[in-house]
Amino acid sequence: MTEPNYEEMAAQLDRYADVPDDVLNRVVTGDGLCFWAFDRADMPELSGEDSPDRELAAGMCAGCPVIDECRELELRTAGLDTVGVWGALPDTDRRALHPVWLRRRGGEAR
Repeated sequence: MTEPNYEEMAAQLDRYADVPDDVLNRVVTGDGLCFWAFDRADMPELSGEDSPDRELAAGMCAGCPVIDECRELELRTAGLDTVGVWGALPDTDRRALHPVWLRRRGGEAR
């Protein structure tokens, strides 16, 4: 699996900049596969290694219709304290994405 392009990922999320948190939350919890198609207690654990964790995250979220919305919501609400899989990314990638995303938003957390 190739290294993520965080600048491209952050740019893709720009379209959600003005969407309120509560709207994103309703969309993610209502349409996110992990909220209704799987037993969240049985979710596999991340290993802490980049490549296997990226593959696991991509597989867990494959086919989910709200990957970008989920990623946006997690970047807003958890920021650098993020854990687990959200938006088809392991926490290590979201922590690397967060400063790029934040810079694109003018450097201010919501």
